[in-house]
This record gives sequence, structure tokens and C-alpha cells, in this order.
Amino acid sequence: MSPLTTASAEEIKDVDAAYGLQNYGRFDLVLERGNGAYVFDTDDKCYLDCVSGLAVNALGHNDHDLVEAIRAQAAKLIHVSNLYYTAPAAQLSRTLVANSCADRAFFCNSGTEAVEGALKFARKYAAVNRPSEARGIVAFENSFHGRSMGALSVTGQERYRRDFGPLIPDVDFVDFNNIDWAMHAIHDGICAVIVEPLQGEGGVNIANVDFLVALRARCDEIGALLIFDEVQCGLGRIGTLFAYEHFGVEPDIITLAKALAGGLPMGAILCKQRVAQAISPGDHAATFGGNPLVAAAANVVVDKLIDLDLPQQAKECGEKFEARLKALQQKHATIKDVKGLGLIWGVETEIDASELVAEFQARQILTCQAGPEVLRFLPPLIITEDSLMGVADVLDEILTNREQV
Repeated sequence: MSPLTTASAEEIKDVDAAYGLQNYGRFDLVLERGNGAYVFDTDDKCYLDCVSGLAVNALGHNDHDLVEAIRAQAAKLIHVSNLYYTAPAAQLSRTLVANSCADRAFFCNSGTEAVEGALKFARKYAAVNRPSEARGIVAFENSFHGRSMGALSVTGQERYRRDFGPLIPDVDFVDFNNIDWAMHAIHDGICAVIVEPLQGEGGVNIANVDFLVALRARCDEIGALLIFDEVQCGLGRIGTLFAYEHFGVEPDIITLAKALAGGLPMGAILCKQRVAQAISPGDHAATFGGNPLVAAAANVVVDKLIDLDLPQQAKECGEKFEARLKALQQKHATIKDVKGLGLIWGVETEIDASELVAEFQARQILTCQAGPEVLRFLPPLIITEDSLMGVADVLDEILTNREQV
């Protein structure tokens, strides 16, 4: 069989149609390369990337330092398993712990795996430190934590859970930001509460500070663990290195992934020492977790986030983008809400979001959805203010054209 490296877009799509599972609703676009905040298709057409691999490519595309680190590490050692120590993983553990409220780090391969591990850690902590009946988990409506059986069980969107039951038991879903209901649901039989400080897939919904403070206090009261899922909103995305810093509430466990290794598959669980003390050798593992190649890439990403203060840059650019989007909300009645922080923004409209995504793509800007009515922007953290203002101008143009029909 001939390689597809020089194939046309139609040939590539035909091969995928013949052999791929067809479980993705892909856009009619074959991407070939990228540079900075831009990607190029097989016809060399350029697009401004405001999806960034679903919040993965924080440094944009083809970052020189990241590429060189991957190339250098691949020439030395790619994988050896966690039966042995390696410098890249040890260095990454130190950096993440030194810059967070956590005391220990565990590496895996995805956000879903990080959530799975966090749920296991919470159950084990309860088994060691609390009565055996404390096994329940509280999660929140409109949340998204992953698609494996455990992560799916705490995902508060029925459309993802449908047809995959029975899922793990003893999970209660509570309205996001509803303190009274949460206080009622978090009882002595609960071992953990899992929450996204900012819900990404669920519509770009921001947690109220009072809500997170109440969750922290209630967990402390009964001895449950508080898990922050920062897979999408962490690592600089909302304007702080870790999302919990924006809200001033420290969790017991943090799950990370997406931006962590710049596009290579990597997840992490950061936890407090009291949680780590409950975990014994053999309780959990990941064959590929934190291997030298992905850890070397992650070291570059995390170091650049810190050294270049990219979270602050995201915060400042995001504030200007927010002001422009809210000005458009005043101008266009079809915009129902503008919500977000840093460089994750959702524009809720009366228009099917998929139609807006298509119109942006026709104008060579890539966007995505967060539900049927929310247009979502997830640009790389290196995007310029001018580029963001251009995105807002295009939204203005699209909505103006629709209103004139």
C-alpha cells in the first residue's frame, strides 16, 4: 500500500471512510502542518486556530523548543516503563509540585485516565481513613470528565451516558453552583466531590467562588476529598497556572492533561500528601505514564508557561476579548450570553452553534462548540490581541449578515 503523505485531501478522507471507526463528526478539512497560531490544510490554505487541539496546543504549533526537546529525547530514550527512574519524569514532578498546592504527582496518558485515577485514589483514601460505607461520589450537572466507564459515570450529561449503563454506582448529580443542594448531597456516605472550576464541554460555565468555598468546607467537615478537574481549564487557560488559584480554593486532588505535553498524550494527578499516603505500590499504574518522551515535552511546556508568564498573557488578552464580545452582545440581539475566563470563551446565541462554526471555517478561522447553542473559542495561549480582535470582527460580520437577510 502506498503511503498517504502525498495523497490528496479526498484520498485521505476516502481511506478514513473505508477503515476508520466513524465515531467522530469531523469537519471537511484535512490539516497537514502548523506554525504558531495557524494551521494549513493539504491545499496549503491557512486557518487561524481558535481550537488549538481542544485546549491542547497552548504553545501553538511547531514551537521550536518543544520540537527540539522531542527530537533530542527521542534520539536518547522513548520508553522504559515505570519500573525504572528517568530524569524527565522526576523533573516534571518537581516543577508541578513546586508551583502548586500539591505534594505528589502521578502521570498517565489522558484526562480521562487522570479522572479514573483520581476516583480510585478517593475510594482508597476512604477505605483507609473512613468507614467502609463512605463510597459515594458527588458530581455536577453539565460536567464532562471523560468517556471511560468511571469518568463517564461522573459526567453530568445524559447524552454521553446513554446506552452505556450500568455505570459505576453511588454517584449523585447536583446542579452546578447550587450550594443548598450540594450541602444536602454531600453526606457521610460520600468519599469525594468532583468538580470543574470552569465547565468547558458543558457550555463554558464558571463556578461561583462561594460555591467552591462551600464545597471545600463541607468536604472538610465530613472527611471527603475535593477533586478539581482542570483537564481543560488548567495550565494557564483561564489566566492562572492552575485554575484553583483563580478561585482561591485548594482541592485535595487536581487532574490535568490537554496542554500538559504540547500535543503528546499525557495526563497527571496532583494530590496532597495525606491522599498519597493512602496509595500503596500496585494500587495504580500506567505503562506509558510519564515516559521520557512525553515528560521531556511536558517540561518544555510547563517551563515556558511559567517563564514567559503565559497565564498572565492569557488573562490580559482574554479581558480585551471579553470586552469586545460583550460590546457585540449589546449590538446583536441573537447573542444571549458571553462567558469565560482567560482564553476560553463561550458565546451563547439563538443560532445553532454548528452553523457558526461552519461560517467561521469558511472565513479561515477554526472554532468549536460547547453544546448546541454555545460557540467556543480556545486559541493557543500565544495568540496575539490583534488576532483575537480579528476573530471578534468576523463574528460581528457573520451576525450582521444574518440579520440583514
